[in-house]
Amino acid sequence: MTAFAPVLEGYFTERLAQRRASPHTVASYRDTFCLLLRYAQVRLAKEPAVLDLADLDVAVIGGFLDHLEHDRANSVATRNTRLAAIHSLFRYAALRCPEHAGMIQRVLAVPQKRFDSTIVTFLERDEIDALLTSPDRTTWLGRRDHVLLLVAVQTGLRVSELTGLTGADVELGTGANVHCIGKGRKERRTPLTAPTAVLVAKWISECGIAPRDPLFPSRTGGQLSRDAVADLLTKHVTAATGRCPSLASKRVSPHVLRHSCAMALVHAQVDILTIGLWLGHSGTKATYVYIHADMALKEQALARTAPSAVSPTRYKAPDSLIAFLEAL
Repeated sequence: MTAFAPVLEGYFTERLAQRRASPHTVASYRDTFCLLLRYAQVRLAKEPAVLDLADLDVAVIGGFLDHLEHDRANSVATRNTRLAAIHSLFRYAALRCPEHAGMIQRVLAVPQKRFDSTIVTFLERDEIDALLTSPDRTTWLGRRDHVLLLVAVQTGLRVSELTGLTGADVELGTGANVHCIGKGRKERRTPLTAPTAVLVAKWISECGIAPRDPLFPSRTGGQLSRDAVADLLTKHVTAATGRCPSLASKRVSPHVLRHSCAMALVHAQVDILTIGLWLGHSGTKATYVYIHADMALKEQALARTAPSAVSPTRYKAPDSLIAFLEAL
């Protein structure tokens, strides 16, 4: 029997360190194994520290995945993300524990679950305006939330990138921009409009934000959590719904602000490669979902098609030589 603890510790200290995994990836994998160990503790009545690798067989992994979907109400996408972390660990374990090769291969054979893709949710211009006017800017929290939401909608940063911004990440001179290291350790700079740069400069001056301080601090001065951003967004969306009733039909998460930025770029007819670079996508496949979601582009395409009442005509070659060749 092989103890699971040394394998898990080696995975984080060796494998992920060697691959220079981003802090976001490390945190996601950490959360996955915390959930898995707590599930195994209840199911097997064994403390996590004394679990053997063989205890986490395909039956336990399968039960854990069902637990995520049915008991924790996780989406299929989240379930697949957790499974990807488990697969990564077991590929590492295959090298460390060859005596468990059969059991490891059975776990690695657990497939990702297929699911229907949906059209992305995004906010229209009037909905964004209503949201941005929601924070009470006579208070410190209201001013923070207003600048945070404005930067989020304009830059399309992921929530982890947004909360990770520091004073040093903001360039307010010519070509104002924010700097971040995003998913896959990709470094990028995203421009700010002149009015937004002015508001960010005022915010930094008001709070006396030093280069290493969070750009959007919590009440205690620390970095905001993902849940804190989700909570403040929900509060302001609820307040904005009175001015813009269409918000009531949308489930607005921090990622919806990222989608809204992308759709604004699509409507401005920015090319797809630039949008992908703006958002930090590794390829254009992830960016094309915004083209699919844009009804305005589809309506333009429809307007270019021939009316249904027009009868199709047979093509006639404009040249006698081409007509001869096509008749062969």
